[in-house]
Amino acid sequence: MLVSLIVIVLMYSTNDAHGAADQLEEVMKEQSKVRQEEKVKRLQRQEQIENLKRDQQSSQSQRELERIKQAKPEPGQPEQPQASQTQQQLDQLKNDQQLQRLQTDQQINRIQREADPLRQQQQINNLQRQQRIDSLQDQIRRNQTQQDLDRLRHQQNNLPLR
Repeated sequence: MLVSLIVIVLMYSTNDAHGAADQLEEVMKEQSKVRQEEKVKRLQRQEQIENLKRDQQSSQSQRELERIKQAKPEPGQPEQPQASQTQQQLDQLKNDQQLQRLQTDQQINRIQREADPLRQQQQINNLQRQQRIDSLQDQIRRNQTQQDLDRLRHQQNNLPLR
């Protein structure tokens, strides 16, 4: 009888332990999911900030180019064909940025649908890495375009380059 009682107690405690382990695992999965969702939201905010910065710099470059285009050249001084080339570069930058935004949004949507937390984390890490690379490439293109604008401005004003 005592042995039966011990067996019954052990069965209940084992079942309780399994139940507690299952509950703990569920809680840990839920916490992991919440952390992943927060990370995706943070990524989206970072992307929005980067987009705003790019748009602001692009707009500033566009205004500068328009100012240069509207300025009257000195008599006898040829028109600046570089201005239209720089305009094309700016337009291409804007198109590339829009395409990049759409691609990033698609990636974030795919990440959010991923059921496996480990795979989701890998995708988030890959997206962050790609965003850093894209941001650096954008910065290089902006700097090149700004240098072109500076050169145009200096040519227009007959000033030496810095």
